[in-house]
Amino acid sequence: MNPNTGKVTLLSAGPGDLDLLTLKAAKALAAADVVLLDDLANPEIVTLAPQARVIRVGKRGGCRSTPQAFIERLMRCYALKGLHVVRVKGGEALLFGRAGEELAVLRGAGIPVEIVNGISSGFAAAAGLGISLTHRRHCHGVSFVTAHTEDHGEPDWAALAATRTTLAIYMGMRRIGSIAAALLASLPADTPAAVVQWAGGGNERRLMSRLDRLAEDAVSAGFGSPAVILVGSAIGESIERAWGEDSAGRDEKAAMQADMRIAREAIAQAA
Repeated sequence: MNPNTGKVTLLSAGPGDLDLLTLKAAKALAAADVVLLDDLANPEIVTLAPQARVIRVGKRGGCRSTPQAFIERLMRCYALKGLHVVRVKGGEALLFGRAGEELAVLRGAGIPVEIVNGISSGFAAAAGLGISLTHRRHCHGVSFVTAHTEDHGEPDWAALAATRTTLAIYMGMRRIGSIAAALLASLPADTPAAVVQWAGGGNERRLMSRLDRLAEDAVSAGFGSPAVILVGSAIGESIERAWGEDSAGRDEKAAMQADMRIAREAIAQAA
């Protein structure tokens, strides 16, 4: 290894709230020479890297994005010049952030890499809903899954439904209709489901629904990316609390109470 080689830090910026950054992340940013800033990270994070050159390398599904190969070349180039490069990724760097590809490139070039963990949007979404993703009365685990595979296909939704785990689905808003339809082939129509957009941020939006109405409700309410889709009986733990805080009229409240009974029945059957 060249003693003059710098290093790269793959830094997890969390869901957006800078208060959720770790102390280790703040220290890495303060020591950075170059910051490669992900589009989903809070742009104010650069205030914690006052000495660094900031390069925005946004990657958003359905939008014009910085090519992954170009990002990897930037990291390699600056690090080989002896600089400390901090690659800022929204959420958790090791979860659907293409960190594996970057680690392979950097290690192949003999560049030291440090990983700083953070809070994934799936956990932030659950916190916003006030639920446990692994509530033991409802499930034995949680499955984190991206809505599309490398070849632009979809996961095996039937197999995922059969795990009886809470499903935390990332990057799925453009396919929410097909996802719901695929899951409905294996799960009851009244399975509790939710969408949380901009989870953990100041502009967070939450939608409670059930699987057979999820896509229609999300579209009607104007939900879009970035968002996490949550499906499973554990999500029903949030339904009564969310609806109880609603100040809608008596007729709407009665309808909600009827749906709550249905949700409870679904939870009991799934237990």
